[in-house]
Amino acid sequence: MARNTDELRIVVGYTADDSGADALALGARIAAATEGRLEVVLVLPIEARGGVVPPDPGYERLVKERGRGWLAEASASIGDDIAQALHIRYAESFAEGLTAAAHEFGAALIVVGAARGGLLGRVRIGSVANELLHSSDVPVALAPAGSRDVRLGQGITRVTAAVGTRPGAQRLIEASVALARASHAPVRLVSLVPIDLPSGLDAELAHLTSTAHAEEVLDSARAALPAGVQASAQVATGDSVEDAVKALDWHAGELVLVGSSRLASGHRLFLGSTAAKMLRELPVPMIVVPRTRG
Repeated sequence: MARNTDELRIVVGYTADDSGADALALGARIAAATEGRLEVVLVLPIEARGGVVPPDPGYERLVKERGRGWLAEASASIGDDIAQALHIRYAESFAEGLTAAAHEFGAALIVVGAARGGLLGRVRIGSVANELLHSSDVPVALAPAGSRDVRLGQGITRVTAAVGTRPGAQRLIEASVALARASHAPVRLVSLVPIDLPSGLDAELAHLTSTAHAEEVLDSARAALPAGVQASAQVATGDSVEDAVKALDWHAGELVLVGSSRLASGHRLFLGSTAAKMLRELPVPMIVVPRTRG
């Protein structure tokens, strides 16, 4: 069968635990909504192949068999309605293996789960996600704890682009529109206005100034939308980023996209402080998009 070069390819970083099940569930939901394809990747440490010493064939065979068993269980949990392939890769780190796999398959997205110990419905960034969020040149989706309990048929009900306090979010807008189109979901543009006031500053004046600036940013984002694309726009205010996030309404099947920090090198990720604060209160999955160079 000829390969569909237009299908969305999604790399899921799978581990045989709740975090891996959450990543798999989110990846499957996005794939189902976009008619995409899952590349489920289990990354094993390079030491499993013997490292710097001659490999033990029996040990390597045991590791591979166990890995194949985990992947088979993952595949069974997805079902046959979603195009998928299962892969074992070896790498120095899990993040390195996932990034290499994304390049290999031409994936548009890498999905990973939250670290253990996080609150239900929230993302606690572990070492794998942290490394990806400071190095990947492919967008990274963070699956909140408990994503495995969300119905596959939930789909994607809305795509929210969280635009920053400065104009220039072209790649973020493009990625949001592409995902919304593929999943037949509406687009929402959001600008967060945390009011962190220094002592003695007039609160009402600061609020008006910050809100007016946020409206300008949203106007710039609207102007960057492709022709024919309509999007709702909203300014969220609060005493902090966390409060502004809590002030917004969130759909159960929503995805929010944020741009990489300006501290990132061209075409790579670096999780900024605003996005990190958003994660503390965000009840839906976040996708971090690399910025363009310049």
